[in-house]
Amino acid sequence: MSTNLAAAHERALAELARLRRFSGTPTEFWASFIEAASTLAGACRGVLVLRAAANPAQWRKIGEWAGTGHADRSVLTFTNSLSELAAEAAERGAVERLLDVTAMPDTRNYALAVRLQLHRPEDVCIGAFLLLSATEAQAREVMLRLQLVSDTPASYQQNHVSQQARADVEKFANTLDLMAAVNEEKRFLAASLALCNGLATRHGCDRVSLGWMESGYIRLRTISRTEKFDRKMAAAQALEAAMEETLDQDEEIVWPVPEGFAAVARDHEKFSRDQSVSHLCSLPLRVDDTPVAVLTCERQNRPFTELEVQQLRLSCDQASRRLADLKKQDRWFGARWAATTKEQLGRLVGPEHTWAKVFTLLVAVLLVIVCLPIWNYRVEGNFILRSEDITHVTAPFDGFIAQSTIRPGDVVKQNEELFSLNTVDLELEEAGALADLNRYLREAEKARAAGALAEMRIAEALAEQVRARLDVIRHRLKLAVSRAPYDGILIEGDLRQRLGAPVKQGEALFRLARTDTLYVEAEINERDVHEILNKKAGEIAFVSQPRLKFPVRIVRIEPAAAAKSQGNFYIARLEFVNKPEPWWRPGMSGLCKLEVGKRTPFWVATHRTVDFLRMFFWW
Repeated sequence: MSTNLAAAHERALAELARLRRFSGTPTEFWASFIEAASTLAGACRGVLVLRAAANPAQWRKIGEWAGTGHADRSVLTFTNSLSELAAEAAERGAVERLLDVTAMPDTRNYALAVRLQLHRPEDVCIGAFLLLSATEAQAREVMLRLQLVSDTPASYQQNHVSQQARADVEKFANTLDLMAAVNEEKRFLAASLALCNGLATRHGCDRVSLGWMESGYIRLRTISRTEKFDRKMAAAQALEAAMEETLDQDEEIVWPVPEGFAAVARDHEKFSRDQSVSHLCSLPLRVDDTPVAVLTCERQNRPFTELEVQQLRLSCDQASRRLADLKKQDRWFGARWAATTKEQLGRLVGPEHTWAKVFTLLVAVLLVIVCLPIWNYRVEGNFILRSEDITHVTAPFDGFIAQSTIRPGDVVKQNEELFSLNTVDLELEEAGALADLNRYLREAEKARAAGALAEMRIAEALAEQVRARLDVIRHRLKLAVSRAPYDGILIEGDLRQRLGAPVKQGEALFRLARTDTLYVEAEINERDVHEILNKKAGEIAFVSQPRLKFPVRIVRIEPAAAAKSQGNFYIARLEFVNKPEPWWRPGMSGLCKLEVGKRTPFWVATHRTVDFLRMFFWW
């Protein structure tokens, strides 16, 4: 038994020696320390408590270790007296308290508490241990052991601070290395790309972007590991909005927002949600205390710590001046380009008055061009797509809506079910009518057998009346399910929200249009209608698909104009040269352009003004 105890003590001492140089987290350290200290003391239970800074009388448990084979009464007594032990140990440094006696002579149960040494003297941490069946000499020996190892937390914290200081030095060295790479570049784009790539690599960012202020707005200039990108993309515009949010407030913005953060981060939140980015950090770049750019870092795996934000801030402060100088130098590219262009043109027109000669030559060429009939002039107007056949589907009789699964915009086939009415009442009426018919037929048979001719005629007449009523009921049952009269599209009506609602006979429930008889109804201003009287060809483009053009031909022009607030318009009916597209729907609108012929660019540009002046000066 003594051999096992000695081996346990050796392992505990080795573990405590390791913890003095431990580089893990405080949570891992305290868990290992209380276990090793309890093993070294031979205690059945060990507890670590820390005094709260706001309330010195309150103790917070930060670690606990429990062995096996302990007495419940002693543990309860030890737990109840834990606050008193901690307070007394905080004043005296070490406390040895007798809890109760045991069945064995000269042995007692002891509660031992020792104040642990920490890096900051104002912090108070107490280690309390429950020692069972020990003599007074053994208790004093255990207390001595605990006091000898009480400086282990201070050694760990000192080592942790040293490691942190070394990490800070390494991070500052990384910043200097990054600035060396930035300063080597001679162009703004290359320098900014070196900055973004370096920060993305050193901080494990998925993407680092730099936006520069131009004409009062942030323009995205550089993205890490990306040489070319489209600034018109939705993601780029959203990123610019988040950068402008940082620039307007002139302070760092971290998303998710830390507790107590007062800055507005709505655009960062929107960008994080739309682009599925978990963590964002935006920092303004200042030159002479004036923000001129914004650096945004994106990361998925972990949030940005305060230390990382500080390091990013340091990198931005170091790089801002260099980037600003390179940005100014790059502005001379236009001047160099202008000088090169002038030199090349001087070889053609002469070195003197080069720009004047080139301008004169361009004006002459332009005058020749505008006076030649090379412009294909077209009259334009708004149009709407209409259908030859539009049917209103009405309720066949008074009833209640039972089922409808279609909505406006759905394409339906001929005889496809549109809606159905509740037929429970009609079925009951049908059953009643059948019963009455059977009853009158039996009465007629009975009267025929009795020779009562009059009663038989009356019963047969009543049976015919019931048959007529039964035909009406069955006709309504047949009409209870409304079906599409032809292939088309539903352009109006949605009964899904009216299931169970009453309808009246003749009430319009749906509007159905055919899609194979579509035509174009265009509005042509009266000032242009004379240009297309003998013309046929043209094109249309829908608002929903402006990049697609469809050829049309003019069928006829209505002889009467329609007056509107913008002027008088003639209605021109156009038909399609090709087959209608499947996605066309009645009611679609767009712009039509009808071919007129060749005109000179000068006439195209001035004929409106000339017509106005003719009317204005006519007398």
